[in-house]
Amino acid sequence: MPLWVIRLALRLVRLDEGLEEKFWNHVNQDPLNHYFFILDWRFQRADTKITLALDKERIEGLMLVFKDTIVQLRGSREAVRSLVKGLELQKIELTAPANCGDIISEYYAAPATYEIMMMHLDKGRETPQITHQPERLTQDDSEDIARVVREANYGWWDDTTAERVRNSIKDNFWVGIRREGRVVAMGSARFVDIGCNIGIVATDQAYRNQGFATSIVSHLVKEIFTRHSKALIHVLTNNSPAVHVYSRVGFRPYASFFMIRKGERVSGNQS
Repeated sequence: MPLWVIRLALRLVRLDEGLEEKFWNHVNQDPLNHYFFILDWRFQRADTKITLALDKERIEGLMLVFKDTIVQLRGSREAVRSLVKGLELQKIELTAPANCGDIISEYYAAPATYEIMMMHLDKGRETPQITHQPERLTQDDSEDIARVVREANYGWWDDTTAERVRNSIKDNFWVGIRREGRVVAMGSARFVDIGCNIGIVATDQAYRNQGFATSIVSHLVKEIFTRHSKALIHVLTNNSPAVHVYSRVGFRPYASFFMIRKGERVSGNQS
């Protein structure tokens, strides 16, 4: 009998009602790692496609495609390779397990690659530090918010518009700090029962290193913990100032991911 066994190729199957129970059993084993799968499938199903990579009946990996643009991959290297190989999109923004960057690069090229870290915080472990009191922001503040967000990290958020902010305020909780009547620092969070994600946190360059971001994050955490017991946030691993702020408030690393933006399918490596 040979010492090796030929493994059958993984079977790729689109998530439907017949696979719902299997899907939920899988993602609920590690809901933070599958946060966007749970969020989008529950609240944005019309814009969401999920594909499962199955080894017989066991889920080895998953792929989420949101609005035919944003892609999330989870699972083993073998599963990620099978899923991305079958991906038919030409232009994407993609996030995958940190150890799969080489696989993604075989199929998609991008101007730059990133390492994203998810940080999490459980209620009771927070260390809030509010030295500047934030206030609730509304759609009337959209122009100010868009300006600060674009300037805070040009090239990453440069497509932020007042209209996009206005739409975001409908579904997210925004707070900010004003100076001379203008919003100079802000942050947002979305309240859902699987864990509340802090989204954008940005400070005008003229007001950095004064505790504005720490106050914003601390205030958002306080609001989150009136509704849920877990907060999470995503940050570029090499963004040391941001990681320092989140760590001061109590956030700790949970998982790291490989990410590309403005990725384009590599010519000649189609599925």
